[in-house]
Amino acid sequence: MAFQFHIQLSGLKNPKVWREFLVNEKMTFHKFHNVIQTCMGWDNGHLYQFSPKGYNSLPSFELMTPNSDVEFSPVSNLKKGIELTYDSSKVKLSDYFNTKSKKITYTYDFGDDWKHAITLKKIWPGPIDPPMLIAGEGKCPPEDCGGVWGYEALIEILNDPKHPEYEEKKEWLTMEEGEMWDANEFDINGVNQILKNFKKK
Repeated sequence: MAFQFHIQLSGLKNPKVWREFLVNEKMTFHKFHNVIQTCMGWDNGHLYQFSPKGYNSLPSFELMTPNSDVEFSPVSNLKKGIELTYDSSKVKLSDYFNTKSKKITYTYDFGDDWKHAITLKKIWPGPIDPPMLIAGEGKCPPEDCGGVWGYEALIEILNDPKHPEYEEKKEWLTMEEGEMWDANEFDINGVNQILKNFKKK
């Protein structure tokens, strides 16, 4: 089967930043993380966690590393309803998403604390491989800009050439002379070209 997900970056309103895409139900949560990074436009430079209501709510899914400070539980416990922490590279989406409209929160970069609200919109009978982005709106904020409030302040600065930090921020973003920051920019075709390299497992 294929899952159709809606994901929205929480806290941003003008413009909203959201995507809708299709993935295979057998994809692991770690692969799902990589698809989200591509669809949203992040650079995959920070840690992440999937959890029902935000960071450290249970059950949670994150990538196990040699420095992990949590005790990862076997997938069998998830199917028994035991609320623990799981290795995202070993849990499939179908282990958690079993009904339409089920939700989860994806937190990316625990410093800037970007929270994404994810909802399973539809379950399709046939598989899909590779994933496919089908709709979206809004440009992804730049990495390390200070979260929602930092990004809103950045947009305000970039819209005011007379602002004392205008040139500094343009240089930080490596923007060329005359280039404008378009918060509504969204290239669905470019994303789907990248997604062609993804496999379901």
